[in-house]
Amino acid sequence: MPRSPSSPGNNRRKSERDGQRGEALAALFLAAKLYSIRHRRYKTPVGEIDLVAERFGTLVFVEVKTRAAGRDETTALEAVNQARIARAAAHWLSRHPAEAQKTCRFDVIFLAPGRWPRHLINAFDS
Repeated sequence: MPRSPSSPGNNRRKSERDGQRGEALAALFLAAKLYSIRHRRYKTPVGEIDLVAERFGTLVFVEVKTRAAGRDETTALEAVNQARIARAAAHWLSRHPAEAQKTCRFDVIFLAPGRWPRHLINAFDS
């Protein structure tokens, strides 16, 4: 018997696909704002960084949050695991020691259907 359309496996795959689509859109959005995308979906043992970008010598670790229409950004920001992202960024910097002297910050990009992307610059401190 085939799996139900609402089975956990199908939901996980849809979420993964939506997340990848959102990250691609966020990368295009940042590129239009003259950011250079250094890495996409950078995986570390302590977590994943959605985007690593650079603009005017500042490294930017970006978390992308895609939400359904009608959900507000407050709940999306609460869903950001700041400690995990900071640990992943520290891991990235340890693998790229030549970049360690650059200024770093953490941004969040919110995406929702029918709305412009919202870029929260310096969303949190590490």
